[in-house]
Amino acid sequence: MSDANPKPVNKVVLAYSGGLDTSIILKWLQTTYGCEVITFTADLGQGEELEPARKKAELLGIKPENIFIEDLREEFVRDYVFPMFRANAVYEGVYLLGTSIARPLIAKKQIEIAERLGADAVCHGATGKGNDQVRFELGYYALKPDVTVIAPWREWDLKSREQLIAFAEQHQIPISKDKRGESPFSVDANLLHASSEGKVLEDPADEVPDYVYSRTLSPEEAPDTPTIVTIGFEKGDAVSIDGEALSPATLLAKLNQLGHDNGIGRLDLVENRFVGMKSRGMYETPGGTILLPAHRAIESITLDRGAAHLKDQIMPQYAELIYNGFWFSPEREMLQALIDKSQEMVTGEVRLKLYKGGIHVIGRTSPNSLYDQDLVTFEEGAVAYDHRDAAGFIKLNALRLRTLAQRKKRQA
Repeated sequence: MSDANPKPVNKVVLAYSGGLDTSIILKWLQTTYGCEVITFTADLGQGEELEPARKKAELLGIKPENIFIEDLREEFVRDYVFPMFRANAVYEGVYLLGTSIARPLIAKKQIEIAERLGADAVCHGATGKGNDQVRFELGYYALKPDVTVIAPWREWDLKSREQLIAFAEQHQIPISKDKRGESPFSVDANLLHASSEGKVLEDPADEVPDYVYSRTLSPEEAPDTPTIVTIGFEKGDAVSIDGEALSPATLLAKLNQLGHDNGIGRLDLVENRFVGMKSRGMYETPGGTILLPAHRAIESITLDRGAAHLKDQIMPQYAELIYNGFWFSPEREMLQALIDKSQEMVTGEVRLKLYKGGIHVIGRTSPNSLYDQDLVTFEEGAVAYDHRDAAGFIKLNALRLRTLAQRKKRQA
């Protein structure tokens, strides 16, 4: 069933969803390692009732004091999602990193519980082909370098759904009817997004079936009248919708609903995984897809050109660090300090029109605006801008181009 002589483990903290796979992992840990298992279930806004996870863990023999269920929605958005959105981070130009950004928080909480309860190991349910195994384990090692990591999908010989079901039946693990057959696709969800991949989605030539979508109406089904919404920002973070101050998680949930209703946030993506393969996934990020252009719009009037362009230059590196699991790395923290410094004046409001999958910026205001109408007007401005100064500016910038052209002319 596993390695003949697994490393001795006393206590292990398992990232536990209460689903079939992690319930099998729980029992496998008990039978293979003979260790005490502590379960940790995180509420990241995935939209599922989590108390059944407690009952399932108790049914499988976990002591009540070893079952941890935490509501992390506010911490998730405040300390992970919002810092990422200050950077306008997108991976490979389009992916808003909804799965990636959740992993460091789960890893952090597992390590905190391990330290508190004296556990010497942690365990996750990520497969050996995906990115999540990397993200979890880089987080574990960054926070507790001597921890033992158990990754069952890399150790056991349960290679098929039939073998998993047989193991569950052997150990009297309850199996719902919908879990006995092969799942048509796998889903990961949190307050920022829902991702679907595998099975019916594996061929990138095939259109995503309608039944895969769970968080958005299709643009064709969205209302025929636009929705106008105003998002308020303070120091780069969204703080209000239509003048109503909201907590980070509440605000994102409201944006999710607006995105859902207006057919916003669908992404069909073939991405480059960190482990080296390409994979096709379908992502729904309704609220985040609204938040990104809103944030860029408030930056457009509050950020200096040099600061804005520097942010755009470092963004791909920042996004790749998150995608690859390096949230706790010094380079990500250094980039975050630079990004956060840039947001000191990013305060104001952005007005958006949402319509059938589209997001249109229709207004932006800020007490810290750098936009000067007297400078840009075609009429004679009230400030000291002399049009004749442009001639010298252009000639100086053209000097090297003229020099190159003269050389070409001599060589002709």
